[in-house]
Amino acid sequence: MKAFAAFAAAVALAAVPAAASLPAGARAPMFTTQAAKAGKPFGFNLRSALAKGPVVLYFFPKAFTKGCTLEANAFADASPEFARYGATVVGLSNDNIETLKEFSQKECRDKFAVGSANAKIVKAYDVDLMRDGKSTGLTERTSYVIDRKGRVVFVHSDLDYKDHVRLTLDAVKKLQAGSRR
Repeated sequence: MKAFAAFAAAVALAAVPAAASLPAGARAPMFTTQAAKAGKPFGFNLRSALAKGPVVLYFFPKAFTKGCTLEANAFADASPEFARYGATVVGLSNDNIETLKEFSQKECRDKFAVGSANAKIVKAYDVDLMRDGKSTGLTERTSYVIDRKGRVVFVHSDLDYKDHVRLTLDAVKKLQAGSRR
């Protein structure tokens, strides 16, 4: 039954184009949520994370599905590069914290946190994955780069995971280069 649900979610995702409406230049909505890193739960606060540097906030539809697993693996592989530029990577989905604890270990490889995106967060970032005008209960695959001042400086929304890591890393590099001036 679990395999069928994952298959059904993948089919639903293939049929829906993604389009984020929280544009570059917008103020990022601040939030607190449950998250996990290396299997350990904690309270994630975006404002606190931004005090340390820029944040790559990426929304993914469903833990342990093929695209989301490959995307998490790619972010894990690139984690040292993001850290080199002072950025924190955080993944968000509407999965429960128990699922995310396991996902943070197995697929995020203990490299970055993943958190639960509740309905308020999903609405604030406009990442509710819709099908036939109705919510699927999943989030779109949308990546945001947020500067220390809380401004969205980059947005990429595409259900294909392949460009999210490269494009967000490029945006983080540009952000750091611009702050040196």
